[in-house]
Amino acid sequence: MTVSQVEKANAFRALHEGPGAFVIPNPYDVGTARILAGLGFQALATTSAGCAFGLGRREGAMTRDEALAHARAIVEATPLPVSADLENGFGDAPETVAETVRLAAETGLAGCSIEDATGNPDRPIYEFAQAVERVAAAVEAARALPFRFTLTARAENFLHGRPDLDDTISRLQAFEAAGADVLYAPGPSEFEPIRRICSALEKPVNMIGGLGPTPLTVEQLAAAGVRRISVGSALARIALGAFLDAAREVKAQGSFSFTSRCASFKEIEAFMPGRSS
Repeated sequence: MTVSQVEKANAFRALHEGPGAFVIPNPYDVGTARILAGLGFQALATTSAGCAFGLGRREGAMTRDEALAHARAIVEATPLPVSADLENGFGDAPETVAETVRLAAETGLAGCSIEDATGNPDRPIYEFAQAVERVAAAVEAARALPFRFTLTARAENFLHGRPDLDDTISRLQAFEAAGADVLYAPGPSEFEPIRRICSALEKPVNMIGGLGPTPLTVEQLAAAGVRRISVGSALARIALGAFLDAAREVKAQGSFSFTSRCASFKEIEAFMPGRSS
């Protein structure tokens, strides 16, 4: 059954309005998107790092066209709503960010995220006023669309050597006031900082699951006030970790014990359309 973009967008928004927290995992290609949909997840999010690795790039080295093509492929892979990680909107100017949001909507996405990281190691985070102006432009573009596009605004301090919780909260509050639908601060892993972030905001908060030496569970993150839980590039990196282990075993030991841990053709193909091998 074909699901329209409007239906996907409405379903995505409804997930944020429900009780507790939902997990939005991050596939890195069409096959993993279909597997996650087959496992029963209700929405998907792209991962910029996972996509970049698949293209043989470092994170942050994709073009906007490449990111949007990847997003379209994930959208078309399943009937689920998809939100795209669009980094900083692929430009510093608010006008560029707004254009990126409009182009993102054309791919069939139900939402996207825009971050306040510059991509410049000498100046990793946009100044406060510019960061807010960029989010406001993204919100304006989203609101001009003929459906409920969910705009997520990200405060990236913790990922760039600036673990300033007060500044992070101030930025998220300003993004909220500018009209962002979801607020997101990747990096904090302990209950109390996450609770402080969530309690300082009225709108839904996204956090990454699996961070820290003792990662919080879905139940614990929900208790802290988190509404949406993503996993970032973790699924891509665990797959690449298994790949590296297997390749290193062959190269260093000349053995193939890793094949005992492979998923079977039958198990994988159960999630894929078309003829079985």
